[in-house]
Amino acid sequence: MAKIISMVNQKGGVGKTTSSINLAACLAVAEKKTLLIDLDPQGNASVGVGLEKQSYAEANIYHAIIGSLELEETIYKTELPFFDICPSDNNLIGAEIELVSEFARESKLKLAFESIIDKYDYVLIDCPPSLGLLTINALNASTSFIVPLQTEYFAMEGMAQLLNTVKLVNSSLNPSLDLDGILLTMFDARNNLHKQVSGEIRKHFNDKVFKSVIPRNVKLSECPSFGKPIILYDIESRGSEAYLSLAKEMIMKEKGNMDEVRTPLRKKRPLQKQKENVKNSRI
Repeated sequence: MAKIISMVNQKGGVGKTTSSINLAACLAVAEKKTLLIDLDPQGNASVGVGLEKQSYAEANIYHAIIGSLELEETIYKTELPFFDICPSDNNLIGAEIELVSEFARESKLKLAFESIIDKYDYVLIDCPPSLGLLTINALNASTSFIVPLQTEYFAMEGMAQLLNTVKLVNSSLNPSLDLDGILLTMFDARNNLHKQVSGEIRKHFNDKVFKSVIPRNVKLSECPSFGKPIILYDIESRGSEAYLSLAKEMIMKEKGNMDEVRTPLRKKRPLQKQKENVKNSRI
């Protein structure tokens, strides 16, 4: 069965969509069959992997949630062989209103997953920047969640509210939901504030913070406008290295090999063969 992971934070601009796209792509490069669910009505993840909006207007995650289509009918291929996406558009805004009177409205996404759960190794859900019904659906359908967290004080303020929401989902809907980790994003090692916030987060959450850190990187900001994940846009960039490191860390945690996780990416260069394949395919 697939491991279903929600990428969640009610604060916008912390790197949820960037992390969803690039982590999914890096898992796919490691030959893990991966599905990305774009659950944000803005549809940025859909455009960020190269889909044209008009191509999925009649079949996307909105239609799967309201039950007019099976989830399998709303899945599209990307440039990477092991990477599929279920896109969204602004019709998803109306889904929360339409579901208010529905029976088991918090479980619509979970029910939609039943037909595809055995076809993927990982399902990543890019959640909207809110703790509304769409996010509750995502958490209810997930086995775990990741919190992308910008290394600034304001970004920390919403953590208590988010974790309280997760606690409510745990107690009433999904008792097996677990925190995969907190992912530090937009980190600038030259900024003392970033280092201070990073240290406090690690001190408070200990091993629940990923060792891999996503840096501020111009290439990461540029690649969505080209409709490509970072490994297809600039595989040698610091952003690409960071997300490959994160994918390795997740895979090794699944295997329980913590010694392998502690091996620095730059020394051992995991996934090197797959990286070379990606580079060759671009030439």
